[in-house]
Amino acid sequence: MIVVGSGVIGLTTALVLAESGRRVRIWTREPAERTTSAVAGALWWPYAIEPQDLARTWALRSLSVYEELAARPDETGVRLVEGVMGETRLDEHGSWAAARLPGLRASTAEEYGGSGLWARLPLIDMPVHLGWLRARFLRAGGVVESRTVTDLAEARAAAPVVVNCAGLGARELVGDPAVRPVRGQLVIVENPGIRTWLVSTDAVAGTTTYLFPQPGRLVLGGTTDAGESSLEPDPAVAAGIVARCAVLRPEVAGARVLGHRVGVRPVRFAVRLERDACGGGVLVHNYGHGGGGVTVAWGCAEVALELVEGSAGGRVQARVRRG
Repeated sequence: MIVVGSGVIGLTTALVLAESGRRVRIWTREPAERTTSAVAGALWWPYAIEPQDLARTWALRSLSVYEELAARPDETGVRLVEGVMGETRLDEHGSWAAARLPGLRASTAEEYGGSGLWARLPLIDMPVHLGWLRARFLRAGGVVESRTVTDLAEARAAAPVVVNCAGLGARELVGDPAVRPVRGQLVIVENPGIRTWLVSTDAVAGTTTYLFPQPGRLVLGGTTDAGESSLEPDPAVAAGIVARCAVLRPEVAGARVLGHRVGVRPVRFAVRLERDACGGGVLVHNYGHGGGGVTVAWGCAEVALELVEGSAGGRVQARVRRG
């Protein structure tokens, strides 16, 4: 069995498959630490991923896993951290939120200047987490092979089961023009003592600003540049990110910059998670998660396993057709 791609979706899917007793190889052009997943700020939250009902199920399953992994934060990179999700209210999220997130409440004026929700959520140190995923995959007997795949026929000729977790690469790999790049830039600074995360959305300016305290650093973001795929940090954009963050947390203004990170999210109008009935062998697609891959990774991986086994009726349709 071959899994194409080694971002958080590919690694998590390969791990779930390997721990089900299968012999799994990952084919990847780049190591996990050089994928877009390694750049992610990585706060678990049920973002607006389509199809929403299925995405919520995948997200809640992933939440259960992250809660378990948070018992070993130094090993897994997963911690449960409190913070404020700005510009949102409890009644916007339905009964699942209050039932599943203990302590969820409206934020106070001291915590945030606008309306928001105070929550304790998984915040994931992605370089550590990706390394942990890969190590656990290898312990399960998996193999990682450095290989550029230009046609899925190569993988299908080499293995009876192929799972396509190519992310943005799926645009060319399977000829899916619905996959589009959305560039994101972050600034990494010394943490001046901030212990809680914060996400703030300005609908008028079209920006989302966030501060994520990670071990040994503070991650400041961010941007959503549709159609942009350059991985070069833009100094002007970086200065704008720091300025926006400093409005929310003034102590950030003087923080020493440690580095810059740029990633390109594989955005699609809906996640493609399905078994492809193309004859001969088994081909499963699992891509198009945009900026929410971390949030739904474990739930999607378990569905991919079901699709490989054929126990989901041979197919789970997770595409929403336009119109």
